Amino acid sequence: MKKIAFIGTGNMGGAIVRAVAKTVEPKTVCISNRTRNKSETLASECGCEVAAGNLACAKDADYIFLGVKPYAIRDVLREIAPVLTKEQVIVSMAAGVESSAMRDIVPDQPIVRILPNTPCAIGEGLVLIVPCGDVAKKTVDALAKLLAPCGRVDFTDEAHADAGMVIGGCTPAFTYQFVEALADGGVLSGLPRAQAISWAAQAVAGSAEMVLHSGKHPGQLKDEVCSPGGSTIEGVKELESHAFRGAVMEAVEAAFEKNKKLGK
Repeated sequence: MKKIAFIGTGNMGGAIVRAVAKTVEPKTVCISNRTRNKSETLASECGCEVAAGNLACAKDADYIFLGVKPYAIRDVLREIAPVLTKEQVIVSMAAGVESSAMRDIVPDQPIVRILPNTPCAIGEGLVLIVPCGDVAKKTVDALAKLLAPCGRVDFTDEAHADAGMVIGGCTPAFTYQFVEALADGGVLSGLPRAQAISWAAQAVAGSAEMVLHSGKHPGQLKDEVCSPGGSTIEGVKELESHAFRGAVMEAVEAAFEKNKKLGK
């Protein structure tokens, strides 16, 4: 690979840069951000190059990652369109922006959407790859290899992209709220704050690993923890009485509906 470009390196874009810089020679990674000092800080950390601007960043890059906000992606595509060739692949991280909206501006470009989450920064993330149109399999396979250090890489189609973005991209925020609430409960019960946060986070991380590695339904795993007449089932009852599962489902649905509006 001769060059990989990143336009927009906020929390999500920066997380992907950190992962990709572990796969390729960092000097082949070029970044551009609206706030130059953020680009320079990230480049210093990862060993990559800072471009003079978006045009310079996109020129001659094999893959051009767009980490800008959904409302800005069309303007960025219009800006870089003059320097693009048909071989360059647009990789969009913009939630809710369908490939058809991008193809109106760059009709001849191969386009792939990716749906990452912030734990990609530490190699424990999820990236969903959404090939759009007739993108070559070798192009998608190379991208998957490039993103492997992010964590788990999987594939979906555009029909499921908005829902996938919520489950993958929004879930960390929901989980942080849950960990914080667990820790608050621990503090209420007498634990020091630091221990409560650390223990709650580890318990949540371990529980997620159990789902992934055991192959068991989450409901079965929950039942295995709940002894008859025990403290766990008492806590489960309280969660149910406050519509815990219903609230989570409604949060997912609300985020899903918002996602569909972002690209409009």
